[in-house]
Amino acid sequence: MERIATTVRLNRSVLQFDDAAQARLEQYLAESASLLEGDPDPQEILADLEQAVADQCMRRLRPGQAVVTLAELVPALEEIGSVQAPGQGPASPSSATMREASPPSWSLRQVSQGAVISGVCLGLARYFRLDVTLLRVVSVLLLLGTGGAMVLVYLGLMLLLPYAPLEAGGPPVRWLPAKCRAFMEYLRAKLGIDRPGRIPA
Repeated sequence: MERIATTVRLNRSVLQFDDAAQARLEQYLAESASLLEGDPDPQEILADLEQAVADQCMRRLRPGQAVVTLAELVPALEEIGSVQAPGQGPASPSSATMREASPPSWSLRQVSQGAVISGVCLGLARYFRLDVTLLRVVSVLLLLGTGGAMVLVYLGLMLLLPYAPLEAGGPPVRWLPAKCRAFMEYLRAKLGIDRPGRIPA
């Protein structure tokens, strides 16, 4: 019997890692913990770091992919950067400190890559740093509990929230999110809604 993947809990997210990715992740977290010795609140920073790693890895998973490999983990860690030791100046512009890198500076946008319908739930999950699956389940329960009124809320968010730019090397956009994006961008252009909060005259 061969172990294919290990389930790892990173703050509020649970992901599966293959052996090589798990070893690299453990090394990264151990190095970060050692750099934070003497920090007044290392546990909070490490929790934010774990969540940032989980968010970056989930963003890079292809549709249908369940296990994080080095191909997803290494660029995620590079984007997050290293933790800055207390009292130490920044190492370089490309090596962002954890205080700068976490929480991630997501703006509130729909995210087409990895979306199921239009990317509203994925965008909200990234912005509020929630688990997207949990948010989708809550949305379905609200849909059933409100007799379908949540459909109007979702459509309103589809219309008002702009779309995040597509990322090179990110997961491909599925058929339905691609159609929703094209239609909503067309409709927003017709109505003159260029950014969130702007109401056409």
